[in-house]
Amino acid sequence: MGPPQRTGTAGAAAKQIAVADRARAPIPGHMPLSGRWHPGQGKVRHVELKVSTWSQGERTVLSVAGEIDLYTAPRLHGELVAALARDYPVRLVVDMSGVEFCDSTGMNVLLAAHRRAHEHGGDLELAAPRAPVRKILQVTGLESVFTVTDDPA
Repeated sequence: MGPPQRTGTAGAAAKQIAVADRARAPIPGHMPLSGRWHPGQGKVRHVELKVSTWSQGERTVLSVAGEIDLYTAPRLHGELVAALARDYPVRLVVDMSGVEFCDSTGMNVLLAAHRRAHEHGGDLELAAPRAPVRKILQVTGLESVFTVTDDPA
């Protein structure tokens, strides 16, 4: 008998993300020190995550550009925590139009922020995710958890 299985949409989503991450893993013994493994290039390039925040009417927009992975997710987490640290409910729009890649670490950061926003009476929506990120949202079932819009913020 194995470990207990997660149930529900979030558990199934986490399992799907983990499977997707294993599918893109680098060759054993060639773990990257920073950035993301790029098959066929034989090396790892450093990837920076750019995040900017501004108010737009009654909502806060967090624009993200680059790749969200194990190495860049802490930066995104810090920015999301800061944006949600208000004494009132926050309507947060995460503009994903500049995100080229997002792994399970990034999805978990977004899920935690979504949960926190809802716990405090706010909302978090994802705006304009590119095709690879949208595919992860669809495959994992997270497209039904997040509000996802096609237009950038």
